[in-house]
Formats: sequence, C-alpha cells, structure tokens
Amino acid sequence: MKTKVLYLIAISCLLLNTSCVAQKKSDKTAKKPNLVIIHTDEHNFRTLSCYQKIMSEDQAFVWGKGNNVNTPNIDKIATEGAICTSYYASSPVCTPSRASLVTGLHPQATGAPKNGMHIREDIPTFATILRDEGYSTSYVGKWHLAGHEKYTFGIEYKAGFDDNRYMMRGGHAPYFHIKGEKFKGINDKVAAKLPKEEIIHATDFFTDKTLEILERDKNKPFALMLSIPDPHTPDYAKPPYNTMYADMDIQEPLTMDPKYTAIKPAWAKSGGSKPDSNEAVGKQAFDSKALQQYFGMVKHIDDSVGRILKFLEDNDLVENTIIIFTSDHGDMFFEHNRRNKGVPYEASAKIPFVIRYPNKIKAGKVLNTAYTNVDFAPTILNIMGVNYSANFQGTDTSEDFLNSKKEITSDRITYFAKNGGWWVSAVSDRYKLVLDKKEMPYLFDLEKDPNELINFYNNPQYKEIASKMQKELFLQMKKFKEPGLTSNRPYIIK
Repeated sequence: MKTKVLYLIAISCLLLNTSCVAQKKSDKTAKKPNLVIIHTDEHNFRTLSCYQKIMSEDQAFVWGKGNNVNTPNIDKIATEGAICTSYYASSPVCTPSRASLVTGLHPQATGAPKNGMHIREDIPTFATILRDEGYSTSYVGKWHLAGHEKYTFGIEYKAGFDDNRYMMRGGHAPYFHIKGEKFKGINDKVAAKLPKEEIIHATDFFTDKTLEILERDKNKPFALMLSIPDPHTPDYAKPPYNTMYADMDIQEPLTMDPKYTAIKPAWAKSGGSKPDSNEAVGKQAFDSKALQQYFGMVKHIDDSVGRILKFLEDNDLVENTIIIFTSDHGDMFFEHNRRNKGVPYEASAKIPFVIRYPNKIKAGKVLNTAYTNVDFAPTILNIMGVNYSANFQGTDTSEDFLNSKKEITSDRITYFAKNGGWWVSAVSDRYKLVLDKKEMPYLFDLEKDPNELINFYNNPQYKEIASKMQKELFLQMKKFKEPGLTSNRPYIIK
C-alpha cells in the first residue's frame, strides 16, 4: 500500500512539473511582442494631424490656415507611443526606400537602388529573422521590390514574409476588378461601369486581407506589414472621401512664389538625367483639386488604421503588439513648385514615423533626432528583444525609444541620397547639407529657415557646422560605399 501511495505521489509530481514546464514555454511564447507595420506610399508628413500639432502654424498649414486632414487614429498611435520629427527615407523614391526598410542597408547594398529593381535574395531582412524566431510573417499590399509589373501577385522571393499571397508587385489604380482568380487595376470611370460586387478599392482590399490574417494569427506571435498604395498619384479618393474637402479654399504654398523658385538650386529644378515615373519636373500649375483628393485618401487611410486598432483592442492584443505607421517617401505637393518626390527637400525626403508599444515606449514621447529607415531593421529587432547575427548598416537606436525620457534630442548626423550619386544629403535634427555634382553645396538651417530657401553654406557663422556636416557625410559615404560624389571635391572646407 505504501509503495502504491509513493508511486502515485511521484506520478503527480511528474505531471505537475511537466505542466509547469509547458506553462513556462507558453509564457515565453506569449511574451514575444507582435508587430504590425502600416506603410503608405508618397505620404506628406504635414497631412497627419499628430505632426501638425507639433509644428508652427505656418508649417502645419502650408496650403492655407486650417487646410489639412484630421487623423485621429494615426494620432492615437503617436499619443499612446512616440513620434519622430526627423525620420528620413534612405532615398526619396519607392524601391530604394522600401529595400532599406526591410534590409537595414543603404540602397546600393540592397540590389535595388532605383525603381523597378529586384531586392537581393542573399541578404537577411527583419522578416527572415522574425520568421526564424518562430513568428508568423505576412506581407499585404504594394511591394515594389520585384520589377515594374503592376497588379500582379505570386512573387516567388518572399524576403522572409511566409504569407505573401497579397504581396503586389506595384501599381496605383484606385480599384481592383476581381473576377474569379483574376485581378485587374482600374480607374474610377471603368469601375462605375462594372458590377459592384466585382469592384473593391485597393485600400479596402488590402485592409480586409490584413484583418483576415490577424484573425488567423492572433493566438501566436505574428509580424505583419501592410503596404497601402495610397496616397500616391493619380490623386483619387473614393466616395465619400472624394468630396470631404471640396469646400476648402486651398492656397498655393509660399515657396511657389516666383521670387523663390527663380533662385532654387539645380537639383530642385529637374529630376536628373532619368527622372522616375511620376516624378514631375519643371514648373507646376497649382491644382487645388488634386490636394483635396489627396486629403481624402489620407482620411481613408486613417479610417483603415482605425479598423486595425479596433481589432487589436477587441482581441486583447494592444499591450503586446508594436504598431508602427510610416511611409516610403513624401510628396512635395507644389512646395518649391514641384510635385511628388526625388529631391532632398523636407516634403519629399522626410517621412512620418509613429510607434506604439505600451509599457515599453513612453506615451507621448517625442524624438528630435535624425534617423533614416536604414536604421529600422536593427532598431525594431532590438525593441522586440530578438537576437540576430545580421550585419546591418543601420544603427540600433532602440534605446532612444525604450528609455524613460519623454523627449529625445540629439545632434546625430546621418545621410540619405538619390540614385547612386546624383546628390547626397547629410542631415541632423536641425541642419541639412546637400552636395551635388553640378551645384554649389547647400546648407539649410531648418530651425531658422524651415521653408528651405536660404543657403547658409558660405555664411561665416555656419563654417564650423558646414565643416562638421561635410566631414561626417564623407566618412559615412566611404564606410557604406556610397557611389558618386568623392571626398576630393573642390568645395570641401579646409
């Protein structure tokens, strides 16, 4: 009898211990933070009200007082998390910027420094690392790292995103005509002639698929990137967003004034020898209706972000999910008499970046430090507590986000460039130096001259700053093998 009792006790202890081990493993898995990245295309940071609130009135409303969009859902991410005031694209064009975001490398090292090129398949991405850590990884929306094809799926190289069924090569038509297994991008006029059940707006389609995947993966660690093709041209917002801002008396930006456009640098007047498609060059006729449609697209995006936030709340996923809103580059929208992107001006090169991670990132945090999306991969992996052996070129800036300070301000200098050596730009939170092969150096003081109209490069009071920016730029160009400009240019300050 005694032997039987001891046997039963031993079995009970063994079962209890096994249960504890299983519970520990379950707890460890549960503690892995989820990741949701919402990524837009050609998005002017000024159109987000969370950015407007931290800017002077003249900078928040460059198209006239009060003329802008209210984005409460994107704002919610910023107010419950952090907002970066000086976050830049590695190159203000779709493909190179996207390549840097996923790889942590400068464009020249990704295999895709220009639009239409294919990302290298022999380098890690943040998704390959998370996949290998046991995450369910998914990508939904515009990819633009697998050639120039539009509205096509079935991309063979997944870059670590195991579920890439809805990874689209490219395209910006507002609607999809879906019939059976066939997708076709169409405009609003064609959409109006087709059966409603066969038509869906791209933003809605990709948001719907995101929610389906989140529902599937909500009980395990997941990392999902949603890449919405808007608010890129052709500047069309679906009803009712297309009429929401029709009554706004939108004004021309100050920098469209001929007295300013007549003296702008050469790199601001054209798109270089081979401008990207959709990169408008030369004099632009102001089009207030296009901006009204752009505002509508941004509002549609914000409502879509709201749908995702609600899903996280309804499924008790808020606390353990990092959510990020960002973009690949900006849109000039008539500042300096230009449209679209491809230049180092703020409206083109600076991108929105807001991030929420409850209990880890202090709510209402503001980061006044220069970053580029080359820094993204190492930073997010370290925020998530993931170990990696990848040799990223970007800097791990996770401490800036995770420390207890409410505001981070530093004079860190980083750089971004265009098309492998057409121009390069060193940037800090306050200053921006632009060097071009066929133009004098330009130094902007973004605090004194936020409109980027004055060149301080030869101002004696800025000699030390110009020298520091220039020397650091060439050090980084050499380190990362940036093509084009070299350090023996005649204009280097001695």
